[in-house]
Amino acid sequence: MTAATTSTERKLGAGTKLLYALGATATSLKGRALSTFLLIFYNQVVGLPPKFVGMILMVAIIVDAVVDPLVGQISDNFKSRWGRRHPFMIAAALPYPLAFFLLWNPPTDWSDPMLLGWLATLLIGVRILDTFFELPHQALAPELAYEYDSRTRLMALRHFFTVIGGLGMQVMAYQVFLRENPDGSGGVLARDGYFLYSLVGALIIFATMTISTLGTLNQVPHLRQAPARKVSFKVMVREVIETLSNRTFLVITGAAMFISIAVGVRNGLELYIGLYFWNLTQPQLATLATVSVIGGFLGTALAPFIASRLGKKIGLIAVFGTAVLVHVTPVSLRLLGLAPPNGTPELLALIYGEEIFNSTLAAATGVILASLVADVVEDAEVKTGRRSEGLLLSATALMRKVVSSAGPFIATLVLTLIAFPVGAERKEVAPEVLHSLGLAYVPTILGLYGVAIAALFAFNISRQTHEENLRKLREAAALAETVSITDDPEGPIPPVPVPTPAPSRPS
Repeated sequence: MTAATTSTERKLGAGTKLLYALGATATSLKGRALSTFLLIFYNQVVGLPPKFVGMILMVAIIVDAVVDPLVGQISDNFKSRWGRRHPFMIAAALPYPLAFFLLWNPPTDWSDPMLLGWLATLLIGVRILDTFFELPHQALAPELAYEYDSRTRLMALRHFFTVIGGLGMQVMAYQVFLRENPDGSGGVLARDGYFLYSLVGALIIFATMTISTLGTLNQVPHLRQAPARKVSFKVMVREVIETLSNRTFLVITGAAMFISIAVGVRNGLELYIGLYFWNLTQPQLATLATVSVIGGFLGTALAPFIASRLGKKIGLIAVFGTAVLVHVTPVSLRLLGLAPPNGTPELLALIYGEEIFNSTLAAATGVILASLVADVVEDAEVKTGRRSEGLLLSATALMRKVVSSAGPFIATLVLTLIAFPVGAERKEVAPEVLHSLGLAYVPTILGLYGVAIAALFAFNISRQTHEENLRKLREAAALAETVSITDDPEGPIPPVPVPTPAPSRPS
């Protein structure tokens, strides 16, 4: 019996699910660190001009994006005793955390051009090494969980560790590593705390990657093996184009692209909004991050229920749209002159309330979206006869990362256009500059997220469609086994095409 036929029936143990999901900690820690602290660290702490930092952030993402499809296509067809995915995950386990640590500890006596070179080299290295781990790790999920609802539950568990790694480490940064002292010294604008922050972060990345990789090695015999065939470059290109022409894949990728741009803008300006627009203290920022963690856990638990009751598509659109509206409410109220003054308990209640509702809905959005992306794998296999998790996920990442490079760039462009001062202290930024920051932020976020939500209406894989895809794949696998037994053992076994389903109505 082949892996394809048994995977739909095999029950994944709780321990294996936990060890698999743990791997999400590394990438989320890295992602939150880069999106929250890197711009303000190299701009306000190291002292580099924001436009140059923004350009390097954009270039690093583009270089990373080019590597994604190469890793995806190679891992789909990689043969080893450790399967298709695990060798890449093992290869990144040591250099990845080392590069992360060095990124936050640039030399103190270098010129600006040399520091920009340091930033570019290590940032590109961190992103590429993350791809070597994260992309194969993501590609394991569709094989570990085939069923419509169990897949969402596995994604929810994975997102649980995403919250711990990303938001949890952010809370630790505010509360411990980058804590502001009573006399006003220290904090995110002081260099000293970044050493311990980066050291602990690197150790967590190494530990979680290693444990997750070794903890899922026992699943290799149950996973798909690389096809025993050799194809020319021309055939490979044709197969890539055929796989990536899947309509549903193009829809979900388009939505992910605009989400990534919006997230890049939001994360790039997050600390500027908190420190300067709202004039929050670091203990208040720490509380805000803690609230985000709580909301992340709530959203992770809520996502499977929403997806099961409403369907993944409708559930995603509902929580996503609500999350966007909730997020822009406080800044919009301030622009309209309706928000409470800075420093008042009423303002804190508004900001904390927005954060817990938004983070809950955003977490649920992330879980359901990841589950939808995984459902495309079987849809594409039915149409092409090939299993291409790595290629599909890498192509999604490619498009998302290429355009997401615009996010940090837009954030730095906003800071440049409104003449946001370098090395600014809280309460010293002119009110008109802060007003311009809000005016640029709200329509940008609404517009980008709005396009993503509109694209999701065209997604057409429902529960019924997914179950029909699994049925056809089981039948094709059974037929392939029959052919392998009855066919001439000395002759090549022709591939068994999977029938293409009739177009289904969107859920």
